[in-house]
Amino acid sequence: MQNIIKKEIKYPYLSRPVIVYERECGHKIVLAQKEGGLVNVSTWVKTGSINETDSNNGISHFLEHLMFKGTNKYPAGYFDKTLEAKGAIVNAATWKDYTYYYVTLPKGENCKNLNLAIELHADMMLDPILPENELGHPFDINNPENVKEKRERHVVIEEIRMREDQPWTKVYNAVNNAMYTKHPYKRDVIGFASTIASIPRDTIMDYYKTHYTPNNMTTIITGEFDNDEILKKVIKEFDFKGRKNFQNPSFGIDMPAQETKYIENKAQINTGFVIIGYLGPLACNIKENIALEMANIILGDGQSSRLYQNLIEKSDDTVFNIVGSDYYSFKDGSNFFVQANFNPEKKDKALELLKKEIENLIDRNISENEFNKAKKRLKAEFAESAETVSDISENIGYYMTVCNNLELVEEYSEILENYKVEDLKEYIKKYLPMNHAVVSVLMPEG
Repeated sequence: MQNIIKKEIKYPYLSRPVIVYERECGHKIVLAQKEGGLVNVSTWVKTGSINETDSNNGISHFLEHLMFKGTNKYPAGYFDKTLEAKGAIVNAATWKDYTYYYVTLPKGENCKNLNLAIELHADMMLDPILPENELGHPFDINNPENVKEKRERHVVIEEIRMREDQPWTKVYNAVNNAMYTKHPYKRDVIGFASTIASIPRDTIMDYYKTHYTPNNMTTIITGEFDNDEILKKVIKEFDFKGRKNFQNPSFGIDMPAQETKYIENKAQINTGFVIIGYLGPLACNIKENIALEMANIILGDGQSSRLYQNLIEKSDDTVFNIVGSDYYSFKDGSNFFVQANFNPEKKDKALELLKKEIENLIDRNISENEFNKAKKRLKAEFAESAETVSDISENIGYYMTVCNNLELVEEYSEILENYKVEDLKEYIKKYLPMNHAVVSVLMPEG
């Protein structure tokens, strides 16, 4: 067997270490043992909207769709039908930092189904043909009547149009664009209908060849199997045939706003929408990420949160219909969002109440009960990430692809266990003052 660098990671809540193999070509293979009859096969690729430009925005997501449209060995639909007949769940997802493809299925007698899944999965990842008859010919989005065939272009365009009509999409795109100055995170992952309509097959294939390289791919197998046999199987099927590697570019990290930015747009809606957005720490900075994960739980995650209790449950004035918060971690910095749907006649009051709740999180004491509840919640979520083969693979894929370091999964529980309320206050004060906020509001026309 070729030279391989092997590393064992003590993965919390699993009885055996997770083993990471790095091949000479740069392809990484991760084998995680989880007792039971189900297995998960997935490959994570270090590309998403972060590697796109204004001219090809949406290409990562479009390519994700097209990867299932056949190879030189198998026609379109064979991959899905064959594995789904074995009881498999087959899917994929694209985000800012990554695209990943996965299969979850019963492993079968003597791992027969698992071996089949690895064969078909590797074939799809390494030899997509993106056939024109499945893709659909390029066309002018302003003159679609000349297009007779309704192929995958139209599926993605319809998906884009459905999202464009949603108020939350409009208000999110505005805040996301304004939070960043130069970083590619400014762009929406799904892209634009005009780009998807006109982008030629050769451009998509060139993008595939550039980014789907050995060093940008991590294949994860989770379940109960013989490690040596499955390692040999993955190496055999993932034969890159000398494919050259590509080093993803680095981008300058955008700094948070230094004074509050306010954006207001209008649409044909009946209520008001707002998202207040902040830039946060890099995904690999576990300690600071934990602080904003806790802040999200305390401030706006669920009906016991401060936002829901103070602005809906205990409020005598009907200002808000929906209120909450969200937190997302990315390689080059995270996003913290406070969002609400409100009575448009009370816009000023709604914004003032949200501002007050955010400032209270910084200026007033966080109770011991709130802190302990948030800490307990994160511990439970971390434990749940080791419950199923799908969850384990997804967590491993995140740390390997976004953080580029699976060892951080060992550190997470230790850092969380030793977390102090003073740590939480320090990072909330650092990242969530109002002068770092971008406020995006969507109001009814007229």
